[in-house]
Amino acid sequence: MKFLAITLIVHAPDPVTGHQVSTHDRFAEVIENALLAEQLGFDGFGVGERHERPFISSSPTVVLSHIAARTRSIRLFTAVTTLSLLDPVRAFEDYATLDHLSGGRLELIIGKGNGAAQRDLFNVTPEDQWARNAESFEVFRRLWQDNRITYDTQFRPPLRDAEVWPQPYQHPIRIWHGSATSHESVDLAARYGDPLFSANVTNPIEPYAELIDYYRQRWAHYGHDPARATVGAGTAGYYSHRNSQVALATYRPVWEGNSAAQRRAGVPQVFTTFEDYVEHSSALIGSPAQIIDKVHRYHDQFGHSVLHVHADAGGLTPEQHRDSLALFQSDIAPTLRRDIPDPPWGWGPPAQKQAAATVATGAVSHALATG
Repeated sequence: MKFLAITLIVHAPDPVTGHQVSTHDRFAEVIENALLAEQLGFDGFGVGERHERPFISSSPTVVLSHIAARTRSIRLFTAVTTLSLLDPVRAFEDYATLDHLSGGRLELIIGKGNGAAQRDLFNVTPEDQWARNAESFEVFRRLWQDNRITYDTQFRPPLRDAEVWPQPYQHPIRIWHGSATSHESVDLAARYGDPLFSANVTNPIEPYAELIDYYRQRWAHYGHDPARATVGAGTAGYYSHRNSQVALATYRPVWEGNSAAQRRAGVPQVFTTFEDYVEHSSALIGSPAQIIDKVHRYHDQFGHSVLHVHADAGGLTPEQHRDSLALFQSDIAPTLRRDIPDPPWGWGPPAQKQAAATVATGAVSHALATG
């Protein structure tokens, strides 16, 4: 199993203390958390994209470019790239550039995005958002294969023998499809033989398990090898301590503060008590053994091989946050890496894996020819 640390760059008062840092300091926290994730041995670091309060993650390519310059090996993810809101040509230019600046460490998680404020900002309607997402993905995908294309687009000026630069560093790039509640995203992922990343943060396990089952059904429908279907999943929160009671007592005020903020904003409460949240949400709160057990329970239904935890302190002190992430890598990740397989294609740039497969095939052919 592989592990990501992901931030949506929420810029809001601390749910416990009420203090809110400056925008400048919030971005600095993100960079420090990315460096910490690489130092501790996480496999990837992701930055979301949102265009409404309380998020300041409207320019993930800029943030990830800075992280790329400060890190050396960790893979860099978008979480998610909201293609339904973007011009796919401009998105391709940005991400092809970032692909070079990161040395081919980029992976994309694309999605429709959500929120009425962002749709209004970009003049996207609930009726056309899925068609926009599918069209933008098709243009983006074709450009990554060949940066000179002709395409009759509906939502931007048609492309006629259009050249777009720079050519990307990775050929191909791995594109995940983020899904929260929609069959449309799941079907798009299955159609193209791409991996699926389930949001898995708002509801109990059942609706997410249903969507993942649907992904595997559609994957087979489109003629792909069932063994190659790949799923990642998010978590609603994370805090671990060797003493489970300490973990619960430490995280309770974080949950209470977040719940109070959601009620003030009029957000419906799915989990109405802390105990319900710990037991029935995807949050990983408790001792290492409890967290390992819960990930296994989710894996039994999802079959996922990639897991993300929150990169931000989000109400914890910096020391609690660092110690908890360190405990994840020392006491939780090794067991899960041993028990749960990696994605069927391994890890790292897709081209690297393809090259390795080509070399291996060539070696076998040579051996047969000369043996």
